[in-house]
Amino acid sequence: MIQLIPAIDIINGQCVRLTKGDYDQKTVYSDSPAEVAKGFEQLGFKRLHVVDLDGAKSKHIVNDAVLRSITETTSLTVDFGGGIKTDDDIRKAFDAGAKMVTVGSIAVQQPELCFEWLEKYGPERIILGADVRHGKISINGWKEDSDEDLLPFLKKYIDAGIRNVLCTEISKDGTLAGPAIALYQSIMQEYPQLHLIASGGVSSIADIEALDAAGIPAVVFGKAIYEGRIDLKELVVKGSLQAKRQSRAKG
Repeated sequence: MIQLIPAIDIINGQCVRLTKGDYDQKTVYSDSPAEVAKGFEQLGFKRLHVVDLDGAKSKHIVNDAVLRSITETTSLTVDFGGGIKTDDDIRKAFDAGAKMVTVGSIAVQQPELCFEWLEKYGPERIILGADVRHGKISINGWKEDSDEDLLPFLKKYIDAGIRNVLCTEISKDGTLAGPAIALYQSIMQEYPQLHLIASGGVSSIADIEALDAAGIPAVVFGKAIYEGRIDLKELVVKGSLQAKRQSRAKG
């Protein structure tokens, strides 16, 4: 079964979602991200993806106190991204309880620093964020497109030891228009060793099942939860049943 990772995006300490990364298209869903995280844990989820959107825009971590409130009140394995640009930022994220960090813009702008972090913290604690628009890697809270093409960008980091990649198709993000399955399949075809985390466009359990059928290892999803498009209890039950079937098949 595909790994299921609910998402919490944070602006001004609130749980929000954007559409296509546009800060002017913001919807607030909760004033307490920690309570939202507790709800995910109570349903049986083990992982959580947290994005500091203020940090992504400001180019340094802003909402580390919110991250700490989540990690101190749940036992979820939290990966955290947004605004990680310096040694101080990455230490701050880990000190606030993140088990993994997602690095995106800095991986484009200062690859040598990211290579240092890979060596220092280990590839199991670093997720490469590959946010894609028109085939190019986007940076700085999706406000700019770099000159980096997706596949060569990934190869550079795979060669350096990266195994976890979070790929967001920006044109799909927050739209509930369905995930970019063909994009993720092309990545897996090129780099089958990756633990690829799909992100963007998920609108239903059927979308998640389609990603699973396509062989994508993991998926992050958020807006479909908050808009009531996905029944999380049904999703957890389906995942448990499928895991049991797979276990029996292996046995």
